[in-house]
Amino acid sequence: MIYLDYHATTPVDPRVADRVYHFMTQEFGNASSVDHEWGDRAEAAVKQAAKQVADLIGACPRDVVWTSGATESINLAIQGSLAPNPVKPHRIGLMPIEHKAVLDTCRALEKRGWAELVELQVDSKGRLDLEHLERVCAGGLSLLCVMAANNEIGNIYPIQKIGQIAQNYGIPFLCDGAQAVGKIPIRFEDWGITYLAISAHKFYGPKGVGALVVRRGYPLEPMIFGGGHQRGLRSGTLNVPGIVGLGEACRLRSLEMETDERAIASKRDRLQHLLMENIAGLVVNGDLEARLAGNLHISIAGVPNSAIVARVRSQLAISTGAACASGVEAPSHVLQALNLPRDWAEGALRIGVGKFTTDAAIQTAADTLITAIHTVQSAL
Repeated sequence: MIYLDYHATTPVDPRVADRVYHFMTQEFGNASSVDHEWGDRAEAAVKQAAKQVADLIGACPRDVVWTSGATESINLAIQGSLAPNPVKPHRIGLMPIEHKAVLDTCRALEKRGWAELVELQVDSKGRLDLEHLERVCAGGLSLLCVMAANNEIGNIYPIQKIGQIAQNYGIPFLCDGAQAVGKIPIRFEDWGITYLAISAHKFYGPKGVGALVVRRGYPLEPMIFGGGHQRGLRSGTLNVPGIVGLGEACRLRSLEMETDERAIASKRDRLQHLLMENIAGLVVNGDLEARLAGNLHISIAGVPNSAIVARVRSQLAISTGAACASGVEAPSHVLQALNLPRDWAEGALRIGVGKFTTDAAIQTAADTLITAIHTVQSAL
């Protein structure tokens, strides 16, 4: 089987896995154990990982808070920064195509009466209207949420410009960096980001570990209590092997990201060309000028994506949308927000190319998809 679902998760880089294994079996100390050298070495490894994360995203190591992944990081940033206001609800500005971790957390606060949600405008390609964003910010917000890159259509958003607008109006800015960190440059300090959410498993690190990077001067209320770890922001014994793996993944991306992403884009473009050349009615969704190197989001009008996936699932790992919505029959909230024609939305496929995708796999994947789509088309 050929794996082309790199947006859902990535294989762990073997060099990262070696570090994780070493800290599971040899250097297994608790980073909070201050009475012996096992604890000292674990603490030193955690500090080194914080520096590796900070170096990749242009932050200070002290700004890094370890979490279980971007979903927890997003919840901590939103719930931890917006205490109930007895006078009036907080106003949160967000794109309708944000990840469910952002949307569902904000909607939970709205349901409690703590928040009023203000949708930012996106066009049919998923591009953010910056003029509308500025008008919304001028009206006052308690928090602005804009992802760095979309997990379905792959759009990359102008985070530097967005951060500047947020700073101009004194608005805290949460950026979901899950799909972007390790794939495109991010400069946390320089770009005015207040909170940045990271997941290791999106860029060749282990699952179940991530970080929230928090700008100094923006205190958060913790969601997890029980020992005062991480300056009281997130209690619990640190996942030292996972944290070391996240740090190593960041170190490798700092060294290899530019070269890798250029090669990934070339393979994605070849796959896109082969499919468009051989499949009538195929369209590519999203912003083709600003998208992740590995993203190819296509629609074949009138051809149900479920029929295609059913035919190729033993040969290709591709998806009809986000992993968190897998199995949901309705078109994704992202495609609905883009107002795509219904037959386009129902024929949408997300293909994710990554570091370990080979040229041979691209050719085989193209042949497999072309054959499957032609077969489904002829049966309709």
